[in-house]
Amino acid sequence: MPGMTTRSTARTGRRLTRRITAFARAHGGSAEATVSYTGERGVRVVLVGADGGWGDLMAPDGDTARQALEAAGITPRDTFDAPLAAKVRTGRYEWSRMAGLQIGGPRNT
Repeated sequence: MPGMTTRSTARTGRRLTRRITAFARAHGGSAEATVSYTGERGVRVVLVGADGGWGDLMAPDGDTARQALEAAGITPRDTFDAPLAAKVRTGRYEWSRMAGLQIGGPRNT
């Protein structure tokens, strides 16, 4: 990423690895992941835990994201496909937010 030094990239990678590892530990001991390019801002890492919990975080670039995932013991999937999506467990909050935008639920303000 422009403007990032090797030292700051390494620090970012270590921080990502810690967050990914903590997520996996908190969600059943393992996780699966995808890495998606989002433009100038970097890449989005979507994590799905063994218990179906999910989360995401941003990384400055694909190499940093993949190295952090590898260090955490996770091999990223190529796509967020149907089998991975089927593992995601959503709660009341997600359903109310998704449906609320269309059928009178909480406003997106």
